[in-house]
Amino acid sequence: MRVRDLSPADFRARLGGDGLRLATGPFNCRVQTGIGEIADELARLYAHHPLVEPSAFADFHIAVQPGRGLRRWLRPQALFSVDSVEPFTPLPRAQALPMLEWGLNWCITAYSQHILVIHAAAVARGQRAAILPAPPGSGKSTLCAALVNRGWRLLSDELTLISLETGEVMGLARPVNLKNASIEIIRDYAPDAFLTRPVHDTTKGTVALMAPTAASVEAVNTPATPTWMILPRYRAGADASLTPMGSGAAFLQIADNAMNYHILGARGFEAVGRMVDRCRSFGFEYSRLDDAIAVFDRLAAEAERSAP
Repeated sequence: MRVRDLSPADFRARLGGDGLRLATGPFNCRVQTGIGEIADELARLYAHHPLVEPSAFADFHIAVQPGRGLRRWLRPQALFSVDSVEPFTPLPRAQALPMLEWGLNWCITAYSQHILVIHAAAVARGQRAAILPAPPGSGKSTLCAALVNRGWRLLSDELTLISLETGEVMGLARPVNLKNASIEIIRDYAPDAFLTRPVHDTTKGTVALMAPTAASVEAVNTPATPTWMILPRYRAGADASLTPMGSGAAFLQIADNAMNYHILGARGFEAVGRMVDRCRSFGFEYSRLDDAIAVFDRLAAEAERSAP
């Protein structure tokens, strides 16, 4: 059973009661909120995700609840908690939905020391994954959203998970975070995609969330092999072009973006080294999404032709 199979009333009752229990890739989450206005968009963002039984273990018990006391009415706030602990300062109530996503990202980063967690997007064509580490403003999420709406499978937008045992990329297939100009770019580029209403004046600017495709969610438990490490950079007017990157530079890019690299110690070093050895690594400059996607499609076609 998936979230889309619940009636709106049942969905709201679960959120406001004992919690909505759903699977997001390798993690089970129990989600609660008393902020009813986020329910409809949340249901559409997670429509394709499977529900889990109440008896199943939940990795994270998360909630976004209204502020207390006067903060329920005067400049109303939202409070995020995990296992009844509030790790963040409250945010304006209007930011409750992105706060839920940011909070879940924090949970995965803070508590997942059995996998390598990289601040990067990841998409796949077949069983081959492209990993896109990049700083804010590089166009990473815009490019990721565009690829997902042109036949690539979403593994993750913000956190790429690498198995320490197999070196494979594990899927999350959670909503894509879009900011500022990227929101309207993707609305125009993928008019059939579901995007939430923009939320203004956050620490990241104006933000909106894009729902993952059904195909991405349904294949979330199918791991993918790291095949390309691509460092994207949007530059107005630039032609789409790949620049080969040496293994040393690629290692530093991955290590610098690995959230728990130092905690994992030797295991983190080995995981990054193994990933770099498996990947072709490039810097990538682009300005037009169609041209960028053509480059990714060409890489996938070349890999398919050269496969044994």
